[in-house]
Amino acid sequence: MSRQKECAGPTGQLAASRFPPWSSAQEAFISDNLPMERATTGPRLIIVCGLPGSGKTTLAKMLESRLGAVRFSPDEWMDALSLSLWDEERRGKIEGLQWKIAQELLGLGLTVIIEWGTWGRVERDTLRIGARALGAAVELHYVSAPADVLFQRIQRRGMEKPPIERDAVSRWFEIFQAPTAEEMALFDKPLIADHATD
Repeated sequence: MSRQKECAGPTGQLAASRFPPWSSAQEAFISDNLPMERATTGPRLIIVCGLPGSGKTTLAKMLESRLGAVRFSPDEWMDALSLSLWDEERRGKIEGLQWKIAQELLGLGLTVIIEWGTWGRVERDTLRIGARALGAAVELHYVSAPADVLFQRIQRRGMEKPPIERDAVSRWFEIFQAPTAEEMALFDKPLIADHATD
């Protein structure tokens, strides 16, 4: 449909005069070049893994901007809905919804970033296998920092209510399953190499 037809309606005449229809050469150029980056990379899932305060959001936002990706962060959705970040039941539902939407976007050939922390190998395996079933490449980016640094960053951002205690950060290190070299080898080479995060 031409832009002139799309502008039809009460203001169609004015819109048509301000926006003359594209020539067929212009339409061909736009159609060939607009989706070029996505077409050359194909669908891609990027998993950003790490503990709170490790720099996941900093890295994920950089990748989102550089790759034109869609980023899913349950913390942001929960904050927008005025939900407690500690509400694990609602967090699970939000992550389930985000994964459903992510799969639909991957099916459209887009790049999707999952910024859930993915503390366990099983969770990362599930995402990788699910995305590969859709024909998507899958990257894993692991970010980490010493416990004292994590605690300082978490205190500085002040998102968690009640505030996180220092002992909790130490317990996270015991629970968290950091990706091994063997696991990392199961993923595709990243389009953009990791950089130090703050």
